Parts: sequence; C-alpha cells; structure tokens
Amino acid sequence: MFEDLKKILDEQLHLNGMEITKESRIKEDLGADSLDVLQMLMTIEEEHGIVIPDEELASFETVGDILNYLEKNQKK
Repeated sequence: MFEDLKKILDEQLHLNGMEITKESRIKEDLGADSLDVLQMLMTIEEEHGIVIPDEELASFETVGDILNYLEKNQKK
C-alpha cells in the first residue's frame, strides 16, 4: 500500500521521483497546499474504495499518517 500511496503523491504533486518516506511531511517536505491535499485524498478514496471524513484530513501531517489511516480502514 505504501508504494501505491507514493505513486499517487508523486503524480498529484509532480514530485518527479523525489524520495518519499513515511516521515515526509505532506506540506512542508512535499510542498502540497490544501487543494493538493484534497485532490490527493479524493484520488486515494477512489482507488481504495473508502471515504475519508473531513475531520480526519486535519490530522494528516505525514505520509505515514495517511498510510496508517488507510491500513486501518481499508475494505477487506
């Protein structure tokens, strides 16, 4: 799942293969703004068939935060 998430981040944020780790901060390290985050999460929702509540969005600071949420909430 981490590799899928990295691919989405790379495409959505135009990172051109920049190294992404679980500790990468979405806004500070990867340069995402609020709109980027929203578009990225919409893509994740579509690809993984889940809905991420708005109140969860504010808690996502790192790539690992998103990954943890996906792993806990993915459909079996």
